[in-house]
Amino acid sequence: MPTDSGPMITARLSDGPLKGKSLETQIVEGRAPKVIDVPGGREGTCRYCLADHPQGGHSAQYEFLYVV
Repeated sequence: MPTDSGPMITARLSDGPLKGKSLETQIVEGRAPKVIDVPGGREGTCRYCLADHPQGGHSAQYEFLYVV
């Protein structure tokens, strides 16, 4: 799914304050980024990490780490 800023992947947030939300994030070196920072409104910025390194398709599952 190339865009003006490069290929994107859908990050699915599995837990934490933003559980159930999805967002588009840019692919890094051909893969889903290992860590993403997601603006969380009142919660602040939430840091999520890739749940499993082997992921396929156009989306990846992320788990909550902490509020930045």
